[in-house]
Amino acid sequence: MTTQYIGRFAPSPSGPLHFGSLVAALGSYLQAKSHQGKWLLRIEDLDPPREVSGAASLIIQTIENYGLEWDEEIVYQSQRHDLYQSQIDKWLQENNAYYCQCTRKQIKEDGGFYLGHCKEKHHSEKNSAVRLVMQHPVESFNDIKHGTITIPSKLAHEDFIIKRRDGLFAYNLAVVLDDIDQGVTEVVRGADLIEPTGRQISLYRQLGANEVNYLHLPLAVDEKGNKLSKQNYAPAIDNSNPKPTLLAALTFLGFIIPLEVKQATLNEILQWAIQHWQLNQLPTGLEITTPFSKPSI
Repeated sequence: MTTQYIGRFAPSPSGPLHFGSLVAALGSYLQAKSHQGKWLLRIEDLDPPREVSGAASLIIQTIENYGLEWDEEIVYQSQRHDLYQSQIDKWLQENNAYYCQCTRKQIKEDGGFYLGHCKEKHHSEKNSAVRLVMQHPVESFNDIKHGTITIPSKLAHEDFIIKRRDGLFAYNLAVVLDDIDQGVTEVVRGADLIEPTGRQISLYRQLGANEVNYLHLPLAVDEKGNKLSKQNYAPAIDNSNPKPTLLAALTFLGFIIPLEVKQATLNEILQWAIQHWQLNQLPTGLEITTPFSKPSI
């Protein structure tokens, strides 16, 4: 029996969508739809201090305005804390996780990697993070576009945080539990998330779950090589006139768009893109300079 393709787009509501996040959304959408699969939308609202009021609603509206249609109900990570905590409690009981009180300063002094100082100290929950005992280190993985990606050994073997000292759940844990729960078969996202991929694969193995495939799309960067991000004040994409930005994103993803397609409706453009989507058209590099890096004046 062939498993149905299930992909997803999972933005964090720390601001409106910018050009780089549109590229990630569009790439994941086209990959899913070209496989006659489902495309899910998940709002990763795990970190309230970084969230912007109203951003989640604005992101959803933007995705609608650009003609991307998701399947099934939108999932919000803020409503799934019980799932994350239940898994952490299980690991703590099995001695597969432990409390850690090491500070960033201490870890920096150790060369930037956590060396396991708290593993046998049996700290209490108070003022502690929770770390997972690394039992399945991943030093390399296969990316559908880029082939073998190597991960530094020290990073691969590190007991990493699954719940922060401030009580917030770690991204790596939440994203894997959600992808398993939603039946995701392939993750298509920006190349800025290559580094945590090894940790996420190790979580699949720790959980005894079927691993997903990974495809990392090129990052949109400005003229100075900085990735387009909310932290770098990347401008929001135009919600009222989506067609020019959609065409620019398709060009970024390697499409050569005929004039008649450029003159078509938004839906017709997307249907054309689904029919003509090929991974070998994607740029080979991990970063591409884009003009969509400066706020409009």
